[in-house]
Amino acid sequence: MTNTRLTLGVALGAMVAASAASGAELRFSCYQDGVECDVWAEQLKQFEEENPDITVAVEVVPYQSILESLPVNLASGDGPDLARVTDFGGLAEYMLNVRDYVEDPESIEDRFGASLDWARVGGNAEDGIYVVVDQLTATGPFVNKTLFDQAGVEMPGEGATWEEWAEASRQVAEATQSPYAMAMDRSGHRFMGPAISYGAEIFQEDGAPITVDDGFRAFAEQFVAWHEDGTMAMDVWAGAGGATYQDAAQEFINGSLVFYLSGSWQIARFGRDIGDAFDWVAVPSPCGEVGCTGIPGGAGIVGFNHTEHPEEVGKLLEFIARDDVQAAVMAATKNIPASRTLQEEGIDYANASDQERAALEVFSSAVIDFSPVAYAFQGYANNRAIMNSTVERLTQAIVGEVALDAALERIDQDVAEAVEAAE
Repeated sequence: MTNTRLTLGVALGAMVAASAASGAELRFSCYQDGVECDVWAEQLKQFEEENPDITVAVEVVPYQSILESLPVNLASGDGPDLARVTDFGGLAEYMLNVRDYVEDPESIEDRFGASLDWARVGGNAEDGIYVVVDQLTATGPFVNKTLFDQAGVEMPGEGATWEEWAEASRQVAEATQSPYAMAMDRSGHRFMGPAISYGAEIFQEDGAPITVDDGFRAFAEQFVAWHEDGTMAMDVWAGAGGATYQDAAQEFINGSLVFYLSGSWQIARFGRDIGDAFDWVAVPSPCGEVGCTGIPGGAGIVGFNHTEHPEEVGKLLEFIARDDVQAAVMAATKNIPASRTLQEEGIDYANASDQERAALEVFSSAVIDFSPVAYAFQGYANNRAIMNSTVERLTQAIVGEVALDAALERIDQDVAEAVEAAE
C-alpha cells in the first residue's frame, strides 16, 4: 500500500487555529486490513474538536512496515507517538503506560481487562494501561460455498476434522478445475491454531516454551505433506523467504481457492471485494486430535514512551476507548469489539451484508471456546520468536531445502536462543 499522510484538523477560527499550531501534534502510524485507518481518521476529527490544542496526523503504512520498520525505529528512540500494532509482546518495552494520564482508568480496566493483559508482559506494570484493542480477531477458515455447490460436494459440518476438510476441498477443486484446494496465510500465528488442535501444548508446566512436541510435529508433518501433494497452495508459503508475511486473500477473492485459513479481519474486505460474485461463508475451525481451535488476537493502538506528549497520548487513548467511539468504528470496519460492554450489547452492523453478518457471528462465537493454550500463546511475550521461526523453518522443509526433522530441530533452537537473548 502506498504510504499516505492524512492530517486531521478543522479550522475553528483564527484563535483556535493559532492555539492548535502551538499545541501538540501526535503522529499516529496506522496499518489497515480494510478501512480501519480511514475510519479512525474520521473519528479523530471529533477528538480534535473536543481538544482544539491537539492535532493528530494519521500516517497510513503497510503492515510490513509495522512488523519490520517500526521496531527498528523504536529501538533507536525514534518513531511515532502512537501506532496500530499486533505484536504487543514484542513491542511491550517501548509502550507508554497511560494509567496516570486518563481520567477513568477503572472504566478502561473493566471494559478491556482481558486484552489489556496482552501488553502487561516483560517489565510492564501489572495494572498498566498500554493498549486499546480496536479489532478483536479470531483465526479461522473461509470457504467458497459456490464451488461446493457447483461440485455437488457436501460441506463438512461443525466438528469435522482437518483431514475431512482437506479431502472435501480436493474433491471440489478437482470437480470445478479450481487452481487451489486449500491455503493458509504464511504466518506462524495461523499455523498455531491447527497445531494446538493436534495437541501442541507450546509451554511446559513452568511456563517455558517447548514449541516442538508431538502435537506440533504431527500437524507440521501433515502441513508439509499437503504442500507436497498439492492440497495446499505452494506459492503462499514457498513464495517468500525468511519470516515475511503473505496471505492468499486475493486468490480467495478471485474465486480460485476453495478453503482459506485466515481470520475475521478479512470479513470487511471480502464483503467489499467479492460482492455478489460468489457465495462465501466462515466456518468453525476444523478439529485435530485434541480440539478445534483458532487463535485469538487483534490489533490495538498503543502510545510509545519516547513521546514528548504523554498526557495528550493518554487523552487520545481514553477517547479511542470510549464505547460510543468504539461502536462507531466496529460498525464501520465490521470488526469484533474488545470492549466487554459492547460484546454484551452487540454491534449494529447496519451496512453489513448477510454474508458478513453471518461470518461475524461465526467468529464472535468461536472466540469463547478457543483453547486456553491459544490464549496463553497470544499473551506470551516471546510468541513472535516462535511464529517467525515456524514460518522460516517449515518453509525450508516445504521447498525441500532441509528435511522436516532438521527444520523442527532448528525451530526449538531458534526459540531457545531468542528466549535466552530476551532474558
